[in-house]
Amino acid sequence: MRLILALTLALPLALIAAPATARDSLGVFGEWGAFRDADVPRCYAIAAATGAGSQGYASVGNWPGEQVRGQVHFRLSRALRAGANARLTIGGNSWSLTSRASDAWAANRQADAAIVAAMRSASTMQVSGRDRQGRAFTDRYSLDGAATALDAASVGCARNS
Repeated sequence: MRLILALTLALPLALIAAPATARDSLGVFGEWGAFRDADVPRCYAIAAATGAGSQGYASVGNWPGEQVRGQVHFRLSRALRAGANARLTIGGNSWSLTSRASDAWAANRQADAAIVAAMRSASTMQVSGRDRQGRAFTDRYSLDGAATALDAASVGCARNS
C-alpha cells in the first residue's frame, strides 16, 4: 500500500513530460513497480524512498532504441550543494554518483551494471549527500521486489524491440 501511495506521488514528477496514456504498468512487486512507455520506447523499475515526507525515488531504465539497459537514476529528496556528489551504499559496496541538483546517476555503464547486481542481492540501499545548506541527508530504499521489477522492465522492453 505504501508503494502505491508513494508511486502516486513520485510518478508524476518522474514522468511529467509523458502523456499518462503512454505508460503501461508491468506490475508492482514489493516496494517496486515496473512500467513500459511504448511511445519513447522505454521500460523502467521505480521505487520511492522510504521515510516520512521523502520525495526521492530510484529508477533503473532501459531504452532499447538507444541500446541503453539498466541505467540507474536517483531523484534526490533534496538538491545537492554545488559541486557536491551523492554516494550510494548497498550492502558493503558504495559508489560515488554523478550529480546535478536533485539528480544523480552512476558514473558509467560498468557502475550501472555493478549497482544493479548489488540491488538484486541486498535488502536495502541508501543515497547520501549534502544539501544546498550543507546539511547531510540520506534517502533510504527498500529493495523488496527490486529484482522482479528489474526483470519485468527488461522483459517489457524486450517484447517491443
